[in-house]
Amino acid sequence: MATLYVENFPDDLYQALKNNARLQRKSLAQEVIAVLEKHVPTTAELEKRRRLLRKVMAMTSRKATSTGPFPTTDEMLREDRLR
Repeated sequence: MATLYVENFPDDLYQALKNNARLQRKSLAQEVIAVLEKHVPTTAELEKRRRLLRKVMAMTSRKATSTGPFPTTDEMLREDRLR
Protein backbone atom coordinates (compact mmCIF):
# COMPACT_ATOMS: atom_id res chain seq x y z
CA MET A 1 0.00 0.00 0.00
CA ALA A 2 1.31 3.44 -0.91
CA THR A 3 2.14 6.22 1.52
CA LEU A 4 1.08 9.80 0.85
CA TYR A 5 2.73 12.87 2.35
CA VAL A 6 1.20 16.30 1.82
CA GLU A 7 3.19 19.48 2.38
CA ASN A 8 1.77 22.94 3.05
CA PHE A 9 -1.60 21.51 4.09
CA PRO A 10 -3.97 24.34 5.13
CA ASP A 11 -4.43 24.45 8.92
CA ASP A 12 -8.19 25.02 8.76
CA LEU A 13 -8.68 22.04 6.44
CA TYR A 14 -6.51 19.88 8.67
CA GLN A 15 -8.57 20.88 11.71
CA ALA A 16 -11.83 20.15 9.88
CA LEU A 17 -10.59 16.69 8.88
CA LYS A 18 -9.41 16.05 12.41
CA ASN A 19 -12.81 17.07 13.84
CA ASN A 20 -14.68 14.91 11.32
CA ALA A 21 -12.43 11.96 12.14
CA ARG A 22 -13.13 12.36 15.84
CA LEU A 23 -16.90 12.57 15.20
CA GLN A 24 -16.76 9.43 13.03
CA ARG A 25 -14.53 7.66 15.59
CA LYS A 26 -11.82 7.19 12.99
CA SER A 27 -8.16 8.01 12.81
CA LEU A 28 -7.17 10.99 10.72
CA ALA A 29 -5.69 8.64 8.09
CA GLN A 30 -8.93 6.63 7.92
CA GLU A 31 -10.96 9.82 7.51
CA VAL A 32 -8.74 11.11 4.71
CA ILE A 33 -9.03 7.77 2.89
CA ALA A 34 -12.83 7.77 3.34
CA VAL A 35 -13.12 11.30 1.94
CA LEU A 36 -10.90 10.47 -1.03
CA GLU A 37 -12.79 7.23 -1.75
CA LYS A 38 -16.05 9.16 -1.73
CA HIS A 39 -14.91 12.02 -3.96
CA VAL A 40 -12.15 10.69 -6.24
CA PRO A 41 -13.30 8.06 -8.71
CA THR A 42 -10.94 5.23 -9.56
CA THR A 43 -10.33 3.96 -13.08
CA ALA A 44 -12.78 1.12 -12.44
CA GLU A 45 -15.45 3.56 -11.22
CA LEU A 46 -14.97 5.78 -14.27
CA GLU A 47 -15.34 2.79 -16.59
CA LYS A 48 -18.50 1.73 -14.74
CA ARG A 49 -19.92 5.25 -15.24
CA ARG A 50 -19.02 5.17 -18.94
CA ARG A 51 -20.83 1.84 -19.41
CA LEU A 52 -23.89 3.23 -17.64
CA LEU A 53 -23.83 6.36 -19.80
CA ARG A 54 -23.62 4.23 -22.96
CA LYS A 55 -26.64 2.20 -21.79
CA VAL A 56 -28.63 5.33 -21.03
CA MET A 57 -27.74 6.88 -24.38
CA ALA A 58 -28.77 3.67 -26.17
CA MET A 59 -32.07 3.58 -24.31
CA THR A 60 -32.89 7.22 -25.04
CA SER A 61 -32.02 6.89 -28.73
CA ARG A 62 -34.51 4.05 -29.28
CA LYS A 63 -37.87 4.90 -30.73
CA ALA A 64 -41.03 4.10 -28.82
CA THR A 65 -42.48 0.69 -29.63
CA SER A 66 -46.00 2.08 -29.74
CA THR A 67 -46.96 5.32 -31.40
CA GLY A 68 -50.66 4.96 -30.62
CA PRO A 69 -52.91 7.93 -29.98
CA PHE A 70 -52.29 9.26 -26.52
CA PRO A 71 -54.44 11.88 -24.83
CA THR A 72 -53.01 15.32 -24.20
CA THR A 73 -52.36 16.46 -20.65
CA ASP A 74 -55.41 18.72 -20.88
CA GLU A 75 -57.60 15.78 -21.85
CA MET A 76 -56.22 13.64 -19.04
CA LEU A 77 -56.83 16.41 -16.49
CA ARG A 78 -60.35 16.98 -17.76
CA GLU A 79 -61.09 13.25 -17.58
CA ASP A 80 -59.68 13.07 -14.07
CA ARG A 81 -61.81 15.99 -12.87
CA LEU A 82 -64.96 14.36 -14.21
CA ARG A 83 -64.46 11.30 -12.02
